[in-house]
Amino acid sequence: MSQESTVPGEVVETTEIPEPGAVTIVVPTFNESANVRQLLRQITEAVPARLPCEVVFVDDSTDDTPEVIEKAAQDCPFPVTVLHREEPVGGLGGAVVEGLKAATSDWIVVMDGDCQHPPALVPDLVATGERANAGLVVASRYIKGGSRAGLAGSYRVAVSRGATWLTKALFPRRLHGISDPMSGFFAIRRSAVTAEILQPLGYKILLELAVRSRPRTVTEVPFVFQDRFAGESKSTAQEGLRFLRHLAGLRAASPVARMIGFGLIGLTGFVPNLLGLWALTAAGMHYVPAEILANQLGVAWNFVLIEHLLFRERRRHRRWWDRAGRFALLANADLVLRIPLIALFVHHMHLGVLSATALALVTTFVLRFAATEALVYLPRRGREKPGRGSTAQQGEPCEQTS
Repeated sequence: MSQESTVPGEVVETTEIPEPGAVTIVVPTFNESANVRQLLRQITEAVPARLPCEVVFVDDSTDDTPEVIEKAAQDCPFPVTVLHREEPVGGLGGAVVEGLKAATSDWIVVMDGDCQHPPALVPDLVATGERANAGLVVASRYIKGGSRAGLAGSYRVAVSRGATWLTKALFPRRLHGISDPMSGFFAIRRSAVTAEILQPLGYKILLELAVRSRPRTVTEVPFVFQDRFAGESKSTAQEGLRFLRHLAGLRAASPVARMIGFGLIGLTGFVPNLLGLWALTAAGMHYVPAEILANQLGVAWNFVLIEHLLFRERRRHRRWWDRAGRFALLANADLVLRIPLIALFVHHMHLGVLSATALALVTTFVLRFAATEALVYLPRRGREKPGRGSTAQQGEPCEQTS
């Protein structure tokens, strides 16, 4: 990351203790040059002089957005900082995390750069947080007084509602009191968040904050989602897939959830296994070598899903071929271990064949899960460098969407 400049001539002192109630507005941008001048004008009109304010743009643009921001900032009565990222790690969520680290105020307000989030609500977000002694204040489209009017088309409305329902169903306790977990417009106390623990992927940073940081008190204010001032939405099917991967990663954060996910993914592996067995035996292969080969299809299927849904954040600890080889060895060792375990349970514990088989399946499953975590995805001793950022997963542009 490289810091461009702070404009106008006022220097932001990061070591200074901000005034109570001061606010840093963090705006992630990706090719929003047509919008940022209007956004700064709206912020200037909306934020009263009695509320100390700074604006931090975290920019992943490939156009002239940084230059446009600097020129527009010359007319602003508050400091405006541009942080241009050479590598857009973590997408929009990663950009917001960088903004959180750069903020100097008690309160941090996160909003989009396309003017769909009204800056006039910034003072209300901060005042509501102060009155309620809250750690997080969410601008919600789904409480009385709010509206999703700016969502263009029934498709985007349906996707937004579906994503909201899914996230609240998966995290009923952690999202309690948040009616709009998909909102990109919120205020958070700087003391309520530890940026280093965040592992964003894509654009739903509020979900990441609420689940990992767990602010003690959450409240909401209604807002009307506006139409875009200029340009087109950057919401894509690819962003939707990133969101689902992020959701799966958050849900699999606890060992129990990972074990359940591991088992469910293992069950899905029977499909490619059986299809492969059918194809190979239909081609004339003997069923024994056919089963051995078909089992590798199930292993490969399971490996791909586990990589992307359960252990995405740990893949950097080993090269992919190392992880794949270890996973395949463990998966095939499961078959070798199961038969002597069944014999042990039958002859020494005097269990019936069905009971022994069921117990062997459970035993080898637990052992394989523990071994997969320990031997495939935990960092190698002495190889993990201290202070290494947890968000350094993959370079994805900061795309704004709601």
